[in-house]
Amino acid sequence: MKQTTNSILMIRPVAFRMNEQTAVNNYYQKVLDGLSPETVNAKAQQEFDAFVNKLRKVGVNVIVVEDTLEPNTPDSIFPNNWISFHENGDVVYYPMFAENRREERRDDILDVLEDEGFQINEGIMDYTAAEEDNVFLEGTGSLLLDRENGKAYCALSPRADEELMIEFCEDFEFTPVIFEAFQTVNGERKLIYHTNVMMCLGDTFAVICADCIDDKKERKMVLDSLRGDDKEIILITEEQVNNFAGNMLEVKGKNEKRFLVMSESAYKSLTKKQIAQLEAHVEIIHSSLDTIEACGGGSARCMMAEIFLPKA
Repeated sequence: MKQTTNSILMIRPVAFRMNEQTAVNNYYQKVLDGLSPETVNAKAQQEFDAFVNKLRKVGVNVIVVEDTLEPNTPDSIFPNNWISFHENGDVVYYPMFAENRREERRDDILDVLEDEGFQINEGIMDYTAAEEDNVFLEGTGSLLLDRENGKAYCALSPRADEELMIEFCEDFEFTPVIFEAFQTVNGERKLIYHTNVMMCLGDTFAVICADCIDDKKERKMVLDSLRGDDKEIILITEEQVNNFAGNMLEVKGKNEKRFLVMSESAYKSLTKKQIAQLEAHVEIIHSSLDTIEACGGGSARCMMAEIFLPKA
């Protein structure tokens, strides 16, 4: 199985704002004082459009779907949490922690992808019934899939349930690599809400904040797993995680060229040595996502749902 794809789904926001329902355990969200909701959304749209243009310029196939005003979905810009697309034609729907994020699920997006020539299997793999039991697993925010090596990395949190994660791994034949990751919030260690905030998996490398894994045995287990698959480990600090340096995604552009996509704040937080380590594997693309990061508490990786579906 391929680890990286050339095709990405992105949702252009129409009513982006800080989501009060996700702020309870997403400690990266901030209130931007003095900005009207209209201004926040306009700034987010500008950042989104510039980001899409940079991806398309290097040959990434970006399929943009416009969000709708109804229902009210302030976080629709982060589709990777509710849906994933797989090489065998499967589509997966995931159970979401915030009630207003459940409204983001849209079957019409599958029609858009079929119109683009992608093949989708009959019947969606749907885990959303777990929401009735307050059990959640937020897509490739919670699950970092090493498709090539058949592993799924998951930092447990209120948005990533262990039993459901194991069920997913059984259904898709992944080996689970399960741990807990923490960040310091007002002097307290609190669980990081999504795995993809502190970790990124590329074809030949992994970016990870090992310091977020407080349990030494778990930390060793995760690093040993990555090394065992011959990935170069590039360590980042917790401060860099706060600048979304873990929230990156490797994609393919023209002629299968590999790119690592991140925000400008993530890029600026990296050291020269880290940039050199990454550039030994990929070319870096970075774009300003300041408004999206502040209000949404997510960054570049969260905005891209990878499409691995076969072409008809």
